[in-house]
Formats: sequence, structure tokens, C-alpha cells
Amino acid sequence: MTPTVQVCDALVIGGGPAGLMAAGALLAQGRRVLLAEAKPSLARKFLMAGKSGLNLARIEAPEATLAAFGGASDRLRPMLDALGPEAVRGWAGDLGQETFTGSTGRLFPVAMKASPLLRAWLARLDAAGLDRRARWRWMRWQDGFGFDTPDGPVTVLPRVAVLALGGASWARLGSDGAWAGSLRDAGVAVTPFAPANAGIAVDWSAPMRQHFGAPLKTVAFHAGGMVSRGEAVISARGLEGGGVYPLSPALRAGAPLLLDLMPDVDAASVAARLARPRGKRSLGTHVRRALGLPPPVQALLMEFARPLPDAPEALAAIVKALPVSHAGLRPLDEAISTAGGVSWDALDDRLMLVGHPGVFCAGEMIDWEAPTGGYLLNACLATGLWAGRHAAEWGKS
Repeated sequence: MTPTVQVCDALVIGGGPAGLMAAGALLAQGRRVLLAEAKPSLARKFLMAGKSGLNLARIEAPEATLAAFGGASDRLRPMLDALGPEAVRGWAGDLGQETFTGSTGRLFPVAMKASPLLRAWLARLDAAGLDRRARWRWMRWQDGFGFDTPDGPVTVLPRVAVLALGGASWARLGSDGAWAGSLRDAGVAVTPFAPANAGIAVDWSAPMRQHFGAPLKTVAFHAGGMVSRGEAVISARGLEGGGVYPLSPALRAGAPLLLDLMPDVDAASVAARLARPRGKRSLGTHVRRALGLPPPVQALLMEFARPLPDAPEALAAIVKALPVSHAGLRPLDEAISTAGGVSWDALDDRLMLVGHPGVFCAGEMIDWEAPTGGYLLNACLATGLWAGRHAAEWGKS
């Protein structure tokens, strides 16, 4: 079937937070915007994130925020300066969504879900003239942007375009990474995708089954110089939760995972407790009573350190640095986010693709990663705004 050809002023591909923010920036500068989304509705991953409270940003010192982005911090700095956590708070407020800051600095809407914010956001964009098309899947990039649509193939010829195609996790919500091949074919450097903010796969022994679902609240997680004190959960698949997610970069690089089972007690004090007379008690019972370990933590010690050494100092060393045998990170599509994507070397300071004038990128499709806790959404919004503003200026005389 011969494609229908459609000329437009500005094209945004992807209806997640980055794409919507880019569309808003284009509309604010008088550009007419066509937004194409592959799924039947917009911002599905955004809505899913809202089911656990919708962490919009992290209210903290700017340098602390930048540090969360590791090697991408220098490139993201101007974008996060333009739309940092306080600006995100103001943006949500302008959409009628009151926010509050939790004890760890995490910024949430009072509604604690994404749907009211998304409805207000789309209403504003629609009022500004946004032309949005659902079930438009981008398939080809040759002589324009080729889409498969409910009405047949369509080729769009835009004056300027913003790609906000997402990463490669949670494919059922739209982020399937299928776009990477088209960009590579066009000569764009794309770093292979890898899981970020992912759980750790562990093949548990049968006795661990009774602890599935148990939280780990008093454990510190170590890998490759990284330390996390967040909470994790023992699941049938391994270890999951905010305590282990930040360690994804180090674990991907092959660093061993170590657990400090008593992070608030030094090794000498642990050894002193273990040196108390144990009488006729088994060593396992003695450890449990001497250290007061919660049952799930005691189970981890027995899972990974049996047979336990008798010497208090040697056993204390294990309690403070328990090596975890695991099979690496959980699969890519289970990860909350992804590393990899369009290489920074393929983008100029405006987020325009080098060698493809007038085509910009935004959001998780760019090669950056950050831990959960507001950083991911903040950066998606910030890169979307940045790309949209610079795209709006493109081609103006």
C-alpha cells in the first residue's frame, strides 16, 4: 500500500513524560505539533509509576541530584538547572496538583497517583492545539518518518522532530527499544541496552521459601564501592527493592554483592557479642541470640555462609560482609529503567542528532541512568523540555 504523505511543522514521537514535555515546549513557542504514540493511550509507564505514589523529583542540594546521574551528570547539568526539583514542584502546582516532600526529600503529588496530573497536563496541551495520534507506530526512517497507523501507512515530513521513544524495559507499556535498529541504520551510535534499577536473581534453597516477601530493613548492600541502606525484599526470584536497585551499575560490571547484616554495629562489637559463652546451644542459635538478627536476616546468613566459622572474629567478618551468590541482574524487561541508548557522542549540546539536522532526542532513550527516588522522572521531564525548546528554535529565520 502506498503511504499517505503528511507534512507537519513539528513532530514528536513518543507520548511519555519526555515527549509530552517536548510537545509543550514546542507549542509554547508557537509551533504546530503532531504527537505520535504507538500505544492506544499516552504515558502508560508514567501511570504505572503512579500506582506506587509517583515520585516526581528529589528535593535536595543540586550537586547531590547531579551525583545521582554518574558519568552523565556533566551533560545533564544544564537541563537539570533549567528544570530541577523545585521547578518540577512549580510545574505540578501550575497544573493544579499540590505536592509534598517526604522525609527523604522525595517529592510526591498529594493525590499520590499519576492520573490527575496526566489529565490536567493533556488538557493543557490539547487546549494549546496539540494534535495527538494513538496507535501510530514508527517503523521506518527514510524519506521521512514512516508510521503504521489504523488507517494504513503514513509518511510524515516534519520541519523539526523530537524523538522521545523511551528505553527498553516494560515493553508491554511501550518502552520496547525497537527503535534502536532504525537509528543505527541511519548512522546513529546507540549503546546496547542493559537493565538498571533491577532486582538480583538468586536461586534460593528450599528453607528460604518461608521468607519470601519478607522485608530487609536493617541491612546495608555493598557492590563495587557503592553502598545502599534502602529497604529490599526477599522474593521467589531473588532480592528486589530500593535497597538493591542503586547497585545495578556496579553489579553489571561484575562487582561482588556483599551484605552488612549489622551496619550500625562495628566488627569488633559484633565479635565481642559472639565471644560470649554459648553453652550447649548450636552455633546458629548462639548467633541469633547474641546478635538479635531478625529471622530473614538470620536466614540469609545461613543461606550464604554455612558452615559458619567458630572463631568470633571470623564470623563477625562474615556478618559485616556476607558474600551473596547470585545469577546477576533480573532480565531487561523486568527492570524499572535501562542503561544504554543513544550515545552522548551522537548528540550536540541541544540534544540534536549529529548528522541529522532538526532531529532531537529526549528522555530515557538517551544513554543515562539514575537510581529510583525521583531522579528518573525529573531527568525525563528536563531533557524533554530542553529538546523541545531547542527544537522550537530550529529553522526559525
